[in-house]
This record gives sequence, C-alpha cells and structure tokens, in this order.
Amino acid sequence: MLKAIRSLFGSTPQSDPLLPSVPEGQRFYAIGDIHGRLDLFEALIEAIEADDAHQGPAQTHMILLGDLVDRGPDSAGVVRRARKWQKKRSVRILAGNHEDMFLESFEKPDILRHFLKHGGRETILSYGISKKQFDAMTLEELFATLPKVVPEEEREYINNFEEQIVAGDYLFVHAGIDPTIPISDQKRSDMLWIRDRFLSHQGPLEKVVIHGHTIFDDVVNLGNRVGIDTGAFRSGVLTALVLEGNTQRIIQAIDKKGTIEIAGTDALK
Repeated sequence: MLKAIRSLFGSTPQSDPLLPSVPEGQRFYAIGDIHGRLDLFEALIEAIEADDAHQGPAQTHMILLGDLVDRGPDSAGVVRRARKWQKKRSVRILAGNHEDMFLESFEKPDILRHFLKHGGRETILSYGISKKQFDAMTLEELFATLPKVVPEEEREYINNFEEQIVAGDYLFVHAGIDPTIPISDQKRSDMLWIRDRFLSHQGPLEKVVIHGHTIFDDVVNLGNRVGIDTGAFRSGVLTALVLEGNTQRIIQAIDKKGTIEIAGTDALK
C-alpha cells in the first residue's frame, strides 16, 4: 500500500484565485458514505494520515459525510473506528439518512421493518446478533432485543452527529440542501434526504456544497457542488476529497478482488 500512497505525492496543483477556498493554514479531508466498509475505511485512514504527514504542517480536519452504517458488513466496526480516530484527530461526523433510520428503528416495530429493508439487517448483525438468531426472531422479538445489543451510549453518540459544517467557501452536508433557501434556514430532512431538487439545480449556491448520499461512478464536480459518494458498499471504492487553500484533489481506497489499493489525483477537475 505504501508504494501506492507515495504515487499521490505529486506536484502541488496550480492555484486560481477565482476558485473556492478553505481558510488559510487549514487542510480538510472529507470522506464519502462508508456504509459498513470498515476495510476500506481503515485503508483510507492510513492513506490520509500518510498524505497529511507528507503535505506538511496545517490545521487538519477530517469530515465524515454520514451514512457510516447499513448495507456493508461492519457498521459497528466503522462507528468504533471513527470514535477511535476522534481521540487522536479533529474528526467531525455528519448525520446521514441511514443514521436517522437506524435511530428511529428503536421507536416502533414498523419503523424497524422499514430500516431492515434498506440495509439495516447488516447493521444489526454487526452488533453481535448471529444470522441464525436473526432469522429465528419475529419482528417484535427483534425490536425488543435491539436496545440490548446496541447500548444507549452508542445510540446517543450517533444521535449527536452534526447536520452541517461550514469551512470557508464550502458547506459540508450529507445529502444536499434546498437551493431556494439560505443555509441558515435549511431543514434537517433536506440535508439528510434531499435528492432531485438539489441535484438538478444549475445555478450558483451560497456555498459550494460537498455531499454524499447519491452514488456516482466517479466524483462529480459541477462547480456549485461536489458529490463524493462512489458507492463503497457496492463498488468497493471509498473516496476522500482533500481541500487546502483553493485546491481540490481526491484519494480513494479501492477494493480490487480483495486487495485494497490507494489511488488519487493531484487536482480535481
């Protein structure tokens, strides 16, 4: 992996004063939807740490764009790893719609049923319930068991994930924003769930929005927004966007038939 990581350390991209920027002296690594892919997350953390050390001194911030859980095989492990990283680094985590569904599934069996249809089964299994136990339970039995396997302290931690983060000319959210209203007036439901009204908007926005939620084959940079959900649970590609000054580049952890490789670009176009 180290050989692949070194290939990312190319020349610094040329700056353009008209491009959006983060505050001087700060460096940001924004990571897209992880969805239980602990293996990719671990590899990307290693790559980010190596990249940050190589780039030199800066006030470095890591931002996870939400949807840590569901669909992939180890949601519980991803949450644990994020908490461990936070003890050493400035790591801020945004709430995703899948975190919302997860927490709401503790409220009513009908909500739990909805959660299970959208990747929740894999999340629950990652907290220690065996497939045999899971398959033998009725929905009501699973609902009664869930609070016992996912501690209240863990749920409270997830419940405290943030809704939005502003850094210079950028806004970080999980899904996007309602383009018709100011950032200060955005609804939580839009920031976690919005899709078409945001994705189809072609004009300028108050900030350049960095988001996940909607899967693309590659990073999508349209000037007013940058989408970095590359479908880790399905494609095996987990993406980080690196912002420093007014430069943008990416680092990716890519699962190639069980071997994880690191790739990246010197400048995002």
